[in-house]
Amino acid sequence: MIELYSPAEIEAMRPAGRFVAATLAELSRVAAVGMNLLELDDLVARRIKEAGATSCYVDYHPSFGGSPFGKVLCTSVNDAVLHGLPHDYKLQDGDLLSVDFAAEVDGWVADSALSVVVGTPRDQDLKLIDTTTRALEAGIAAAVAGNKLGDIGHAIATVARGDGLGVNTQFGGHGVGRTMHGDPHVPNDGRPGRGMKLKPGLVIAIEPWFLQTTDEIVYDPDGWTLRSADGSRGAHMEHTVAITEDGPPIILTARN
Repeated sequence: MIELYSPAEIEAMRPAGRFVAATLAELSRVAAVGMNLLELDDLVARRIKEAGATSCYVDYHPSFGGSPFGKVLCTSVNDAVLHGLPHDYKLQDGDLLSVDFAAEVDGWVADSALSVVVGTPRDQDLKLIDTTTRALEAGIAAAVAGNKLGDIGHAIATVARGDGLGVNTQFGGHGVGRTMHGDPHVPNDGRPGRGMKLKPGLVIAIEPWFLQTTDEIVYDPDGWTLRSADGSRGAHMEHTVAITEDGPPIILTARN
């Protein structure tokens, strides 16, 4: 069921958005060569406790998951791009790290992701992050009342294909509100003017993710981590946004 939220309810979502945004901003600053992925997860677990928030990941067990996730943060490194399960791995110079984080504050959920290079960057990694960032911005710009769901996907895919990247539609954005994943599914490709009409009060996570030389993914044995089928690197960007009566959407997870 697709839910539409009142302006007061969207205002009530802001603390969750600010908390998720601040946590990701901190992670982007502290992720460094030699830091263990488990240290990052522990840091976020402490921040959740300090804020009186609730993890959306620890007990999460959808049909595609091999088991309950068991951690509070998704950490995907290099050729991993989605749902990376934190494990005993120390970040190396030049690693491309994607972190995805969702949390509940006062009964409302926000969800966001970013990608950063740890240490010395590769030009192709910076280009991939730039493309993914611009695709997210294009998707958000298309998320206005009166447009269709296909307009968001079309805007995202246009940026990706313009930079020579393929687009996978198996995993994408989704509705957000009282739970982390709800309707509608927001694919990263679409036909303009097609699909569900965007209405004020709709809250969605828009999340483009791309791989450098393929759009095919494979699962790790952990049942969660998704990697490129050819070993090429990936990047992932995401914001939770609310469709407004007129004008651009509210970016609830904006990082200042």
